[in-house]
Amino acid sequence: MFRLFDMLGRSTVMRALDDALRAAGLHPLLVPEPVKLTVIRLNKTHVAQDAGFADAARLLAYCVLGHAQFADSTSVAEAARADQRVEAALEDGDSLDAKLILLAFHAGLISPEVADRIELDAPGD
Repeated sequence: MFRLFDMLGRSTVMRALDDALRAAGLHPLLVPEPVKLTVIRLNKTHVAQDAGFADAARLLAYCVLGHAQFADSTSVAEAARADQRVEAALEDGDSLDAKLILLAFHAGLISPEVADRIELDAPGD
């Protein structure tokens, strides 16, 4: 079956997100299309219009790859910054970063080491 994106070509927004994911060390094919569309929607509601996807892509890549692999793909300093963003998001709870972490978690993309740091209340608690 043909995919809509294959027939019509990918949108410039989707290509920009794919490029940002690649730059963050995560191949875009590892991220399902619905997750990418959600990242685009979240980015539009939380970030200024002219901002790109670099910050969102770096945090998503960190969540998927984990600290060590992300550091290997980017740098130790970049991994430390992503680590700080995760800590801040866990404290804040309603930021774009927190929503991106939850997206990775609920999509089943999050690395075990990052998932262990997230404390979520079970439904009904």
